[in-house]
Amino acid sequence: MKIGIFFGGPSREREISFAGGRTVYDNLDKALFEAVPVFVDSSGNFILLNWEFIYKGTIRDFYPPVSALPPSTVPVQLYFESLGELSPEEQDRIINEVGRRVEPRELSQLIDFVFLALHGPGGEDGAIQGLLEWYGIPYSGSGILPSAFGIDKVAQKKLLKALGQPTPDFRLITAEDWDAADPQATLDYLVRKLGLPLVFKAPRQGSSIGISILREANVDQFATAIERSLFRKTVTQTEWQSLSDAQKISWLQRLVDIRDGIGLPVTLDSTDSSSIIYRPEELLHALNERLATAESVMLTSVEGETQVLVESFVQGREFSCIVLEDPKGQPLALPPTEIVKGEEMFDYRSKYLPGLARKITPIDLPEADIQAIRDACETMFRTFGFQVYARLDGFIQADGTLFLNDPNTTSGMLPASFFFHQAAEIGLNPSQFLTYLIRTSLAARRRGGLRPVKLAARLARLDAAVAARAAGEQKRIRVAVIMGGYSSERHISVESGRNIYEKLSSSVKYEPCRYS
Repeated sequence: MKIGIFFGGPSREREISFAGGRTVYDNLDKALFEAVPVFVDSSGNFILLNWEFIYKGTIRDFYPPVSALPPSTVPVQLYFESLGELSPEEQDRIINEVGRRVEPRELSQLIDFVFLALHGPGGEDGAIQGLLEWYGIPYSGSGILPSAFGIDKVAQKKLLKALGQPTPDFRLITAEDWDAADPQATLDYLVRKLGLPLVFKAPRQGSSIGISILREANVDQFATAIERSLFRKTVTQTEWQSLSDAQKISWLQRLVDIRDGIGLPVTLDSTDSSSIIYRPEELLHALNERLATAESVMLTSVEGETQVLVESFVQGREFSCIVLEDPKGQPLALPPTEIVKGEEMFDYRSKYLPGLARKITPIDLPEADIQAIRDACETMFRTFGFQVYARLDGFIQADGTLFLNDPNTTSGMLPASFFFHQAAEIGLNPSQFLTYLIRTSLAARRRGGLRPVKLAARLARLDAAVAARAAGEQKRIRVAVIMGGYSSERHISVESGRNIYEKLSSSVKYEPCRYS
């Protein structure tokens, strides 16, 4: 079966998607599947990616290629969108250096199934799911409606409140309301209604992007938190003119980082598309020119948000739980993982950089509390209509009260993610887990009415292939993977050993055995 792995995409989580797609590519069982890497760029182009680019560190290391980059005096790596408005011919010239463009109508000729490693808007919101259904191509995870619901934190909160399910109290601030508001009066109102600390969220973002915690009633910090969730940045003349040229470059590098800053392109004090700034040096020049006379400038990301979700802070032990559909289509929660943070917030850095947070599976609680978490997660899975799998996050307080929030219909798929961490607790290596998800997804698409006769035959062929694969396990050559040791590099050794173990697990010829 040809598995198209869709990764990258237009969202701020594209680097996590790229790394996760590489993990799926490496771990697909080679005896059952042929991996077809389909990179989605930030303009939504589908690119049949040459395999060697899969192993680049980040998207910006290969796309856009060096030949397409404009001359620049500002040392900031660019994403594709910073090249500005390009004609189809100009885009094709760039795409042809890393692979070839694939038109949507071609997809059904190239692949039998799509494994979606895309995140955020354009990946988890039902859009790509709808496109694939239009062309009759089965895909992993939830369908159109649960995906659209799963990305909308505001809709989720309203439903939980309506059903009487425990969830932190919240208020919603739109960009229009904020522009007309008195910041101090708004802060006073929120503190009165929700208390301190306050949590600010961008409602359609994942990976903790656009999140802040306000611990004191400071109106300047409050305004900064609101702007962070709206992906805006106000720059004052005093602030800008106090920076040296080198400091301005560093400031700019942080600003245009799509994970922690607002990214590019941006507008200056306007939503007029004619005023869009695409490149870092253009922005540097514009700020120098404007702030020579103006007291302040407001930068707004073209791909920002239009509202901010403000929640009460929940004090408790934080956990994450993967819920799967069992072979009968019923939700089954895996052992939940506790997140022990080095920082006050499990943000983008804590999630993806080693050493900033510990993941303990299962969470160290009495069995009754663990079962309560699993039951609550299975209930939310049913309530939201999720399919195949989802990752549900939450908190458990000292008295056993549970709060669930911010479900993800596409979990991160890095080697050390919750996704594979919890699968290991039930004895599945990454290769086996991915096979299970593909099989379960085919069954879910068939139940949903997508080409049921064709998918029934495909399921039967996959089941037969899996059975034949299991029958031949003893014929594989056993390879010991030795990792760890006593040196200061043992953590690197474990990481390398895990990579080798996972690649061998998906091999037709070899069977890994791990030793540490």
